[in-house]
Amino acid sequence: MAAAGPDLKIDWARMPTYNTIMAVAAGAGLLLVVGLGRRLLHPEGRVETSGWALAFGGLGLILTLTGLHMTLTWPLAGQGFPFDNVIFGEPSLAFGVLLLMASLFLWKRGEVLDEAGPGRVGLVSRLSGPTSIFVFGMGLACFGIAAAGWKYQLFAAPPQEPISGKFADQKWLEATFISGLYVLVGIGAVLFPFALRTPSGWIVKVIGIVWAVSGVLFLLFGALNYFTHIGLIINTS
Repeated sequence: MAAAGPDLKIDWARMPTYNTIMAVAAGAGLLLVVGLGRRLLHPEGRVETSGWALAFGGLGLILTLTGLHMTLTWPLAGQGFPFDNVIFGEPSLAFGVLLLMASLFLWKRGEVLDEAGPGRVGLVSRLSGPTSIFVFGMGLACFGIAAAGWKYQLFAAPPQEPISGKFADQKWLEATFISGLYVLVGIGAVLFPFALRTPSGWIVKVIGIVWAVSGVLFLLFGALNYFTHIGLIINTS
């Protein structure tokens, strides 16, 4: 990519960018996971699994398709951002597949959650146990992404990007913000296997907080990027 000066030009035909919808979908997905988790922890309440299956399925499809394309084709490498394909593509693919798995179960077997009654929490823990290993691994991956963001001062927007570009000279600022989001997601993911052992303990509350906060911030930041990225495209085309 050319230097981020006043005459910066980007060949957008060579760099399709869709981490906007990825961020919104990831944020919404985190919030839905927290919401469903809260309902599952109260066995006396009924869970409308079909609605959750539809929501998880839609978001999972978006994240899987965009994450898979970014992971396999590296569309952001053409103009100097190859690392973004790893940072955004692979976690989106992982989260998308997990959401699709949850959607399939809720659609096909969701009624067992209501039939389990007081044993619902234990059933969910047993069902989630094998998958928790992968969730734990992706949590460690989030820490790695955050560390890379801080060390190499990634995520800084060029001056041509509205709003975010105002802080182009303070690379640490956006690096800290985005890396911080990955840390929050990573904390929840790393704690997830341990929460399955004590689903009524403090660990569950910590996971709910960090995923809810990061979910809201990812969603809002992704929505904001619809304006900032459109402005960047106009200013650099």
